[in-house]
Amino acid sequence: MLRIIVLLLLLANGAFFAWTQGLLLQWGLGPVQQAEPQRMGQQIRPEALSIVGAEEARRIETTAPAARPPECLQAGPLADNVAEAVRPALQAWPAGTWTLEPVVEPARWIIYMGKYQTADSVNKKKAELRQIGVSFEPLSNPTMELGLSLGSFASQAAASGQLERLNERGVRTARVAQERAEVRGQRLLLPALDESLRPRLDELRPLLNGAALRPCR
Repeated sequence: MLRIIVLLLLLANGAFFAWTQGLLLQWGLGPVQQAEPQRMGQQIRPEALSIVGAEEARRIETTAPAARPPECLQAGPLADNVAEAVRPALQAWPAGTWTLEPVVEPARWIIYMGKYQTADSVNKKKAELRQIGVSFEPLSNPTMELGLSLGSFASQAAASGQLERLNERGVRTARVAQERAEVRGQRLLLPALDESLRPRLDELRPLLNGAALRPCR
């Protein structure tokens, strides 16, 4: 009886081996074929594929340049003729990546000290203001140099009121002056400038007539 069992096991093992090797396919017996030869034809440049280790993958990841995040830039107010010169170039940009809109920048009044003849005179006045605790800021109008601003205001009345308070603190030679007149024009806004659009700035800047593209506020 034991011999019969051993013989049956040997025959079963032999049949299973023949089945797994496809030796019985001519009789319709064999494992289901898993190959998908059509996938080979769908491969794109398989010779370019390379396998790297974990350490090499980390090195590649750390040395790859990081993409700059999108940024918002603006220019203006632009004169109407400058805005109209810029508009045709912007028509080729994707929709929603730019706007040109009317804008008014109000006049700006400052509490002004100057003009001084030398930089030493300016530095001396700065030291005096620090002693009495009065802050100052640089001028944005180069025609008023050499001088100091003790604050900027949207109206002449507001600047005059602050000057009276500064007089009480010992400021004697300051006066109210208009640093900038009202400016009307159009503002160019690029709200989400990304890597695909940054190269186009080289074509856009010469059309801005010297106006700078600056970060949005």
